[in-house]
Amino acid sequence: MTHRRTLPAALLCASLCALPLADATAAPMMSSPKAASAQANAALVSALAAARASRGLDNNHSFVVTRQHPGVQGTQVVRAAHTYKGLRIFGSESVVVLDTAGAIVSEAASERRLHLGRGSANRLRPMTADFSVKPAIFSRAAIDAAVAATVPATSAAASGGAPAATHVAPPTAELLIYPVMRIERTPGAADKLEAELNAVDVVEVVDHYELAYLVRTRMQQNGRPLYYDTIVSAKDARIIDRWNMVQSVIGVGKSQYNGDVPISTTLADGSYRMLDPERGTGGAHGAMAITNANNSSSAGKMYTNATNTWGDGKQYVRGGSTTNENGQTAAVNAMWGLMNTYDALKNVLGWQSLDGHNTATYIAVHVNTAYDNAYYSDTCACMFIGDGSSFTSLGSIDVIGHEMGHGVTAATSDLVYSGESGGLNESSSDIGGEIVEAYARAGGKGEAIPNAGNDWMLGTEISREQMPLRWMFRPSKDGSSPDAWSTSLRRLDVHYSSGPNNRMFYFLSQGSKADKDGDYYSKYLVKSPLAMSGIGTDKAFRIWFKANTTKFTSSTNYAQAREKMVEAAQELYGVASAEAIAVQRAYAAINVGADVDEVAP
Repeated sequence: MTHRRTLPAALLCASLCALPLADATAAPMMSSPKAASAQANAALVSALAAARASRGLDNNHSFVVTRQHPGVQGTQVVRAAHTYKGLRIFGSESVVVLDTAGAIVSEAASERRLHLGRGSANRLRPMTADFSVKPAIFSRAAIDAAVAATVPATSAAASGGAPAATHVAPPTAELLIYPVMRIERTPGAADKLEAELNAVDVVEVVDHYELAYLVRTRMQQNGRPLYYDTIVSAKDARIIDRWNMVQSVIGVGKSQYNGDVPISTTLADGSYRMLDPERGTGGAHGAMAITNANNSSSAGKMYTNATNTWGDGKQYVRGGSTTNENGQTAAVNAMWGLMNTYDALKNVLGWQSLDGHNTATYIAVHVNTAYDNAYYSDTCACMFIGDGSSFTSLGSIDVIGHEMGHGVTAATSDLVYSGESGGLNESSSDIGGEIVEAYARAGGKGEAIPNAGNDWMLGTEISREQMPLRWMFRPSKDGSSPDAWSTSLRRLDVHYSSGPNNRMFYFLSQGSKADKDGDYYSKYLVKSPLAMSGIGTDKAFRIWFKANTTKFTSSTNYAQAREKMVEAAQELYGVASAEAIAVQRAYAAINVGADVDEVAP
């Protein structure tokens, strides 16, 4: 018989990484309707396709349902990719909210399909009356090209003795249509200097289309993950685009900062397992679990113990046992972070686990040797945590919240991990890390996110020098992240292009200050008052979560994020609400959109 127990476990986050990742009455809780049937999906596709002509699309255009997840008040959110001649158009999709009867409530779309085919939308801007979807190379050649671009030397002999890269999961290649985008200025911004541009002064437009393969390779070399998505031409195997899919942050830590904490475990066959029977179902282990990688790159086996007291609250001693009290501390840290992340999402929003359907995930600790990283893996929808070398163990509360945040984004908007959308992806996880930290520090209970308890700095607790990795209120303090949007943002690493949106969220939650020499000032706030008012962390997070899960598409950029955030705030709190005004001001503070007065004259 299996007994469920929740007992205190010694856990001082010895050296975990805080990584940069992410009152009116409470908003309605999320619900968990069953996934739509194939018949219901077909009916939805037919309903969407019926509107093709009104959008200037010909009959070669259609839709395919890709993901579904819960909405609010019994609604369901369905994401439908746009297709042309049966192929998915990358980054072009519709987010459809359905009511309990299956009728369409709203549709948000990323329109990157309009210049394909013979519809009137294409005639407005002639590009291609026809588009061949016949590839000149096979998928195997595309995979080979992607692997070669990722690991130029794939054998020990060719790489001077370096170990070969191995596949963590079999590579895949999807034939699709890839819109190559470029930036154009809006008519009113034609004469502006580059430094004067606001995010809404430019728009992304399709330059041309490429028939291509999206190749997903998940490899390891010398214990390090090499996870890439690569766009390979289906004509000549050239690399069109590629981005790193290791959704991680580098730890800093100096912890054991949580003291004794309760963790949920399972007793079976006279042994305790680090398996939480209270949260999540299915998955690799049937419930939320912590596994021991044991200084390797694989997830390893689930933690077990003779007693239900775990860990010693100290940083893991390199070379020591990963299963004794000292080795267990990393597992305790991870389980506590996992529990609090799950509880924050479920208790506040009704969102269960990463995918909203309560599918269990797991965290592997003691990954590699002295590994200064933590990351989310899309191959298993799980997380890997290193012990640190320059830093301490990377399993701090905001790191876990950050990494699980990647799982939520992957299950919903699936923001492409490159350019501005990649920065928003990272920022969403940074926001999640701070939210979970605030929730956990307040006891991990309740239906609202506290307005205190977190420090708005990622990585402070785990840093040996108490030096944060990222400052949400002033991203530029790290020396690499910008405080505001500019046209150069899309060329930055996503851990830096996340900076402006992090600052937006801080201002939305906590407000700004008018002191020009301080860290909380924005020169872009020019309306009254110069110091904008915050709406509190709980409301700010509800607005962000609603926008990310029901309005963002995979290609959403900063200007579009502002638009969708305003819509989310208006739907939650009213069209002319203080919350909707605050969203406009918070984005104006990072040079996205115009500033507005908080109180109308």
